[in-house]
Amino acid sequence: MMVGHLPYLFIKFYLLPKMLQRVYFNSRDVLIRIDVQKIVFFEGDGNYTYIVTANKQKICLTMNLAHTEDALAAQLGKNAKQFMRIGKRFIVNMNYIHLVDVQKQILALSDCEQFLFQLKVSKEALKTVKELVIQTKI
Repeated sequence: MMVGHLPYLFIKFYLLPKMLQRVYFNSRDVLIRIDVQKIVFFEGDGNYTYIVTANKQKICLTMNLAHTEDALAAQLGKNAKQFMRIGKRFIVNMNYIHLVDVQKQILALSDCEQFLFQLKVSKEALKTVKELVIQTKI
């Protein structure tokens, strides 16, 4: 099938925007709507969680990391598997794992173009991350 001078498949796969999957976080005063692919990681800080995005924005949620993890699972279903809880402090988007350095206790998250975040993580947690990445070939 041709549309104008371009084959239909070309239009279907290259010109139409991808469907965005968004998550919503709602509090008494604030609604946050964010594209899942823009989330690099979540960082827990007591009763608060910070969303860190690909454009280096840091958004504060008034919920702890466990509630954030539950909200992701409820809204994303099986797609929530792209996020991994690492220790008590982080939930990371596994699509952005760039480097796992167990000796230096560093987990680097990057898109290899615009951002690089280095998180300090325990050796035990990094060993688990490393094994999971090797097994799943993420």
